[in-house]
Amino acid sequence: MDKKELRKFKRIGAYLFFGVLSTVVNFGSYWVFTRVLGLGAVVASVLSWVAAVLFAYATNRTMVFESSRKGFHEIVRELVAFFGSRLATGAVDWLIMYFFAERLHFNDLYVKIVSNVVVVVLNYILSRFFVFSKNAPEPGTAGDNVDGLKETE
Repeated sequence: MDKKELRKFKRIGAYLFFGVLSTVVNFGSYWVFTRVLGLGAVVASVLSWVAAVLFAYATNRTMVFESSRKGFHEIVRELVAFFGSRLATGAVDWLIMYFFAERLHFNDLYVKIVSNVVVVVLNYILSRFFVFSKNAPEPGTAGDNVDGLKETE
């Protein structure tokens, strides 16, 4: 196995590890918001999602994809792209759940498992090739990389 393949497996392992920790942040903060602070389920869900996405951004930026972007504006653009991609994959999750669990009446727990696998894969792809790619064009510019899918190594 060469260095590039080893880095790829390390990145995927780190992504999965910090993904589990993001889930812990989501559930833990939800528990604090509802049980300790007494917030309602919807407000607590939104706040815990934000906490988990912020945690995921910080760990993905530094530990998984090792972003080299510096400066306030570059980091804000990266953060906005990360939140936007997570909103998009959240919508994919909601649509899968609505269509297969609500409309077609498949077992919701099985659908949720499949949906989560789809979302994890999409989140990785979006983070790897769009949010944290060194070759991704800046938002609003044509850039040299038309498809935004070049390797970062």
